[in-house]
Amino acid sequence: ALDRESLRTLLAAQPPLLAGMPDPEGQLQVNGIDLTVRSVAWIATIGQIGVSNADRVLPDPQELAWDPEGFTHLAPGPYIATLNEVLHTPLDLTILLWPRSSLLRSGVAVHTAVVDAGYEGRPQVLLSVLNPHGFRLQQHARIVQMAAFTLVQPVQQGYQGVYQGR
Repeated sequence: ALDRESLRTLLAAQPPLLAGMPDPEGQLQVNGIDLTVRSVAWIATIGQIGVSNADRVLPDPQELAWDPEGFTHLAPGPYIATLNEVLHTPLDLTILLWPRSSLLRSGVAVHTAVVDAGYEGRPQVLLSVLNPHGFRLQQHARIVQMAAFTLVQPVQQGYQGVYQGR
């Protein structure tokens, strides 16, 4: 994984590796960058994935409100968390997102996917609240750590999927 100074250099690049960071210096870690929650939505309907993109049906999200202190209560179940940060992944990097350990210790699992070279957009992660008492989450809290890895060689063409630019 890239170290703090390498990540700091990428944050200063044009375009920056990440835009929209609420606290860039506070989010920069020894070998990663903490990413923060912008919004949370309950998964309200059924989803579907098939062999082709034409068979894909994403469930309807129901966005949750934040209370006056910026918290929302998550009952046990699945949620989509949209992050504040917008990624601009260079063609020579791939990114993995890992849960912050405080969520795991609170009974909240975070499920992520690989961020391909060339992806640009605002990532989303799946929060699974397993704690039978639920979990309180504050807007802009750090929920995942991003680790960036250099590819052996840059890809010729970056990510071109349906989530590009989202």
